[in-house]
Amino acid sequence: MGDITLSTATRTNLLSLQRTTSLIGRTQERLATGLKVNSAIDDALSFFKARNLNSRAADLQNIKDGITDGINVIRASIQGLEGMEAVLKQMKALAQSAISAPESSTRGKLASQFNELRSQVDNLAEDSSFNGINLLKNSTSAFEAGADTLTVKFNERTERVSINQLIISGISATDFNTMVGISAVATGTPGDSTVWGQTGTAAVRAINAAIRAIDSALITVRQSAQALGTNSALLEIRRSFTEDIVNTLKGGASDLVNADLNEESANLLSLQTRQQLGTISLSIAQQSEQAILRLFG
Repeated sequence: MGDITLSTATRTNLLSLQRTTSLIGRTQERLATGLKVNSAIDDALSFFKARNLNSRAADLQNIKDGITDGINVIRASIQGLEGMEAVLKQMKALAQSAISAPESSTRGKLASQFNELRSQVDNLAEDSSFNGINLLKNSTSAFEAGADTLTVKFNERTERVSINQLIISGISATDFNTMVGISAVATGTPGDSTVWGQTGTAAVRAINAAIRAIDSALITVRQSAQALGTNSALLEIRRSFTEDIVNTLKGGASDLVNADLNEESANLLSLQTRQQLGTISLSIAQQSEQAILRLFG
């Protein structure tokens, strides 16, 4: 049996129907995915440009998460410094009470309380960590060089000259030497310059030295908190900026590949109408061939 030969009118209508069906399928895909460019086949230029924009947006999103972590590290440090400031004020009040107390036994008790508060300063610093980073105290649990350094990146570049970042150093050992010195407060050892539990000028001199050390430590704590607060404010600005950039990149990518759902809905309705008309047209084109059948009726 030979091939079936269609008339020109029938073939033309069939081709039109096939194209309409193809367009309906494409429009339905756009409506289902919300994208007018689903692959490089649809529009290679827009597809790859959108992918690059989305890739950079993802990189910057990670950068923004890192900035947020940095802000939390600084907040933990500032909270620790605020706690230390409160304890230092209590220590100063105890020292002032010790000066006005004439009995050695009273001074001895105050010195014991003073030492306890001093240990809490260490504990506050040790607990002021976030995600394993502590800007106040290093892993050796001492106020010494080596406190963790916080590096916060601001861009996704890897070339050395293009990297934009902020390096925040922890509190240095020198800054806290004063507080370390006043931790050695003792009681009951005659002749020791740090002895409080005595009467006389030696004890008063030792207590006044402790007060001066606390004043110095308070200045250090406040200055450190101020410096960290400034860095935190900068990180907040960079986080907001990065968030805006991420939104801009995602918006640009969406503009390239997203479908206009209203337009696609109208297109689908038009194509379905065209499909119905094409079917009718095909039927009309075949009527002349069907007329031959009547000759055999």
